[in-house]
Amino acid sequence: MKTYLIERDIPGAGNLTPAQLKAISQKSCSVLKDMGPQIQWIQSYVTGDRIFCVYKAENEELIREHAKKGGFPANKITKVDTEISPATATAEVN
Repeated sequence: MKTYLIERDIPGAGNLTPAQLKAISQKSCSVLKDMGPQIQWIQSYVTGDRIFCVYKAENEELIREHAKKGGFPANKITKVDTEISPATATAEVN
């Protein structure tokens, strides 16, 4: 599966209550369960007016389908080409 970053424009996202965030998470998980194992939610980051999500999916269309079924936007979808981290700095290069 490929890794995708999804930007969701949601005005006031940073002010959502824990209960509202829980409800959004539950809706997302419910849709994912119905869609099957070809799409997975890894985690999300909530900011002022956006939620940035990390997903694994077989293709971008599954990301769009999940957003449509869940009733939340997927304003920008970006496929991740390569991941790096602090561990990259010390890894052996072949």
